[in-house]
Amino acid sequence: MTYAQLAEKLATIGVVENERNLNNKISRGGFTAAFLLRCLSAIGAQNLRLD
Repeated sequence: MTYAQLAEKLATIGVVENERNLNNKISRGGFTAAFLLRCLSAIGAQNLRLD
């Protein structure tokens, strides 16, 4: 999934982020767990496996 596609999917759930901001946020690793959960929700993830 591209950053542009993620931005589109986030927009459908009311999270406004542009492609460049997503790129910076994710590459820096500077995001909250809440943001991670929003991304997972936006892409339709139903399971999260942590080993």
